[in-house]
Amino acid sequence: MSSKDKQEPTYRIVYQQQGDVVEIYARYIYQSDLHGFIEVEQLLFGERSSLVVDPDAEKLKATFADVKRTFIPMHSIVRIDEVEKEGSPKISKGEGSNISHFPTRFLPPRDEDE
Repeated sequence: MSSKDKQEPTYRIVYQQQGDVVEIYARYIYQSDLHGFIEVEQLLFGERSSLVVDPDAEKLKATFADVKRTFIPMHSIVRIDEVEKEGSPKISKGEGSNISHFPTRFLPPRDEDE
């Protein structure tokens, strides 16, 4: 078994928040016990290896500084990818559209007998 097989996966989570598209990296993601939320643990922000400071990455790092786990609404998530290595967290402006999606209810699956 190679060392790559032993390494835990890294996930890139892209979601919408207040008109912005946020990209974060985490070690663990779960379907939460809170209905309609995804649970994200052990956020990864990488090591600062250059003198250039990314303001978006620093803002996200400050926002999640004391957070053990965060819950993201399912309807806000754009995509979740398993990646080889973590990247830099980003905040980008959403499309300049005046269309908003209404939150939808997530209903649990019904039993076949009902």
